[in-house]
Amino acid sequence: MTRRTELTRKTLETDITLRLNLDGTGVTEVSTGVGFFDHMLTAFGRHGLFDLTVVAKGDLHIDAHHTIEDVGIVLGQALALALGDKRGVTRFGQASVPMDEALAEAAVALSGRASLGWGVRFERPMLGAMDTQLVEEFFRALTGNGLFALHVRQLAGSNAHHVAEAAFKAAARALRGAVALDARLAGQIASTKGVI
Repeated sequence: MTRRTELTRKTLETDITLRLNLDGTGVTEVSTGVGFFDHMLTAFGRHGLFDLTVVAKGDLHIDAHHTIEDVGIVLGQALALALGDKRGVTRFGQASVPMDEALAEAAVALSGRASLGWGVRFERPMLGAMDTQLVEEFFRALTGNGLFALHVRQLAGSNAHHVAEAAFKAAARALRGAVALDARLAGQIASTKGVI
């Protein structure tokens, strides 16, 4: 089973090319023009063990919103395509990640339904050139287009950089667990409905 995909999305606001391999080793190549977001996507790929390439050009002269949201859209679509009918996947994943004083917890269900539970707060408005509100926007676009449920909660932390990084790493680790293939399922779908 090949769980790889490549997508492009071009609008009047952004031009994005993305490659995703769910069964990778965490090799990443990311260039969005938003330094902190590049750092977060690199951590997401590394800790999810996803090979991830993202090249995005956006209307950064306005702000980073369109670029970050649209990368979330494309990554979510790529994830859904790579998973196919989800035969053999574990379906659920959960992780807690500490980053110094910060602690974030994430839980994922590959449910076929989009949902984001967000319990993260930031004590400053910007991380480099990235508005901290865009962290939630990224995950909302990711889950909305990947059609899965994700809950992220901040359990501790005051440093905005650490809080964001813990959230991205926890989400990646939880997703890594959810997309993992379980040999005991023998290619079946982990649902009493028979479909996800």
